[in-house]
Amino acid sequence: MQENYLAKWLNNDLSEEELAAFKKSAEYASYEKLMQVSGTLEAPDFDIDKAWNEFKNNQPQKDVKVIKMNPMRRLWRIAAAIVVIFAASYFYISTLDESVSTQYAERNEVRLPDNSEIILNADSRITYSEKNWAKERNISLQGEAFFKVAKGQKFTVATNDGLVTVLGTQFNVENRTGFFEVTCYEGLVSVIFNGKETKLPAGNSFIAINGNVLNTESPAETTPSWMSNESTFNSIPLNYVLDEFERQYNIEVKTENVNLEQLFTGSFSNTNINLALQSISTPSQIKYELEGNNVLFYAENAP
Repeated sequence: MQENYLAKWLNNDLSEEELAAFKKSAEYASYEKLMQVSGTLEAPDFDIDKAWNEFKNNQPQKDVKVIKMNPMRRLWRIAAAIVVIFAASYFYISTLDESVSTQYAERNEVRLPDNSEIILNADSRITYSEKNWAKERNISLQGEAFFKVAKGQKFTVATNDGLVTVLGTQFNVENRTGFFEVTCYEGLVSVIFNGKETKLPAGNSFIAINGNVLNTESPAETTPSWMSNESTFNSIPLNYVLDEFERQYNIEVKTENVNLEQLFTGSFSNTNINLALQSISTPSQIKYELEGNNVLFYAENAP
């Protein structure tokens, strides 16, 4: 990188060719982040008239000596202040947590610094510190994700409802409002819920709905069904099923005269909306009307 690129970039004097070359340099990303963070810094409010009056009133009544300042010293102070701001900005950026999220009808795969893998289901979010990853393998999760953890020191997933801890294994965690489920597919998982620890060997699940721990059956597959484009439920209240349907298809669901507390056992396709609607409505003995991005589920005896 030519040495004058930075100065010209700050003054918006780079040509298109020079800007393209500058953006390809290793330094560009760091400079751009520093400029973004520095741009958010705000100086405190300062009333110059009030400060001047206070200064004059507090001065003793005697001759004032005038000392000529070295102009270069003033420039050096300005330069030092700029360096401090940029250093603080860099430190701030380096301590920021990494965050990855998905929207409705979206998935995302994340590879962590230790080559652990995370696959996020729809409407989910993880946060972790890349800088401190070598010391602490801690993940914060909102939503649902499948984890394939590389062997190493303790790996922790924190959710609003519980804490999941492993050393190296494969497991799935889902935490929605009122719903918390952990399934271990390989190795051993520790789940802490309401202050009580539960050990989950491979092929076992832990599930709590509205704070109540439920009995669960062993998973039939070696990975969660949603990774194979199906959402599967076993004696789960219908309202959670419809919530997942909304997430997978980014569609608004309304109900009329439907018992949302009835338990649903079955699955629906995450890629074929018509098949999914039939898979939900038939065993639940309800009907549906699909119009654009809206679907109404209603009971047969609804007016």
